[in-house]
Amino acid sequence: MNDALRGADLIESGLNDLREGRETIAALLVAIGATRLRNIGLKLPEKLPHNPEHRLYNLLAKDDSDSAHSRYNAYIRRLVSYERAAEFLQGITLRDKLEEFLSHYSKNGSCSSRKLARNDRQSQS
Repeated sequence: MNDALRGADLIESGLNDLREGRETIAALLVAIGATRLRNIGLKLPEKLPHNPEHRLYNLLAKDDSDSAHSRYNAYIRRLVSYERAAEFLQGITLRDKLEEFLSHYSKNGSCSSRKLARNDRQSQS
């Protein structure tokens, strides 16, 4: 983990909390970003909290319900900022992520890259 990235302290704290079974703001934030964080090489526990988005919001609302929404959004922005910076440092591009997405969904029959390409050609004409 690159400690120089904005939000690294929060991510590291969340990883430790998850490993120790604590449900904290940081742990729930890491659970929300689990897929991208795993893709950048972080080792997350296999078992993660169910529905971390709602659990995080409810945890924030317990402390101060009036500011829960804005604090939730601020935490999500910190998570996304960390994820983007870490992906950038590893050379992971938007194209890489799009190709992975299309490959995954075309294999599972949920999305056809040929259908997407055909729709794209039709929209250009």
